Amino acid sequence: MINKIGKITVYVQDQEQAKDFWLNKLGFVLKFEQQMGPNMSWIEVGPSEDEFTTLVLYSKSAMEKQKPSKVAHPSVLFSTTDIESAYEKMTQNGVKVDEMMRMPFGTMFTFYDQDGNDYILREDK
Repeated sequence: MINKIGKITVYVQDQEQAKDFWLNKLGFVLKFEQQMGPNMSWIEVGPSEDEFTTLVLYSKSAMEKQKPSKVAHPSVLFSTTDIESAYEKMTQNGVKVDEMMRMPFGTMFTFYDQDGNDYILREDK
C-alpha cells in the first residue's frame, strides 16, 4: 500500500526566499518546480538528486486560505505506485479517506488516523 515517505510540506512566507535558503545555504537541489497559479508554484527540494523524499515549499498564505489549521505544522505526503488500489484497501480497512484529487502535479487523497490527524497519499510512477 504505502511504500515510502514521499514529501513533507513546509509552509513558507515567500517561496522564492525559501528556495534560495534550501538551495544556496543548505546545498539542497531543486527536484521539481511547476506553476500552480499566478502567484504560486509547486516547489520540491531535496538533499541530493538521488534522494526520493523531498520538502515541498508551499505558500503559507495560500494554505491559510485553503485550510488555516494546516499551517501550524508540516504535512506528511506518503507515496504509492498504485493510488487506486491503496484507496480501495484503506476504504476496506475502515480508514477515513477524502475524495481522490487529480491535479496536474499528481493524483492524491487525504486519509486520517485514529486521532483525526490527516496525511496525504500521492501516486508516484
